[in-house]
Amino acid sequence: MNKGIIFDLDGTLWDSSEQVVTAWNMALAKRKETDLQITVADMHGYMGKTLDAIAELMMPEIERTLRLEIMNDCCEMEHEYLKDNSGKLFPKLEETLKKLSERYKLIIVSNCQDGYIQTFFHCNPQLEKYFVDFECPGRTGKGKGENIKLVVERNNLDKAIYVGDTQGDCDASDFAEVPFVHAAYGFGTINKEVPKVTEFASVTKVAAELLG
Repeated sequence: MNKGIIFDLDGTLWDSSEQVVTAWNMALAKRKETDLQITVADMHGYMGKTLDAIAELMMPEIERTLRLEIMNDCCEMEHEYLKDNSGKLFPKLEETLKKLSERYKLIIVSNCQDGYIQTFFHCNPQLEKYFVDFECPGRTGKGKGENIKLVVERNNLDKAIYVGDTQGDCDASDFAEVPFVHAAYGFGTINKEVPKVTEFASVTKVAAELLG
């Protein structure tokens, strides 16, 4: 039986919010259409949302096509900045991934642009070997729930769980009919009772309970 654990990225595997805020503010400062500068608290509120939704929250007064162009500038700056200024991995991440990879297929599904998950691996090359697949709307044009379904099918998973930190992650899991585990150490809260972990290392225990 093929069993898998699908992970969100931001707020679940690492915290790159400070670095992304710096990069986005650098990009925003170059645009004449806005004088917006964002904070880490703002960024935490954006986590788990699509780039289109984030752009609307950030710049509701700007026409959609233009704000998506500005968001694209932010993402390009983000990729370049993160290459030399990595986000922070949550404690005991690698040792836990190593244990999990011995029993389960590990996959990342994040609501991000194409290139962001690759940048995560660039910053942390020691972690890439533990994952068999990843997906994002920047590559497929699909929502997170659809991408969770896609990787379940693509990797022939008979059983899977999704580990994430936001309500959007929980909703996507429900859409994909995959049990959700709340990374309660992350950035979001959940509106219903679900299995949760308060540190990344505890995923090992929850996975054993839910997947066997």
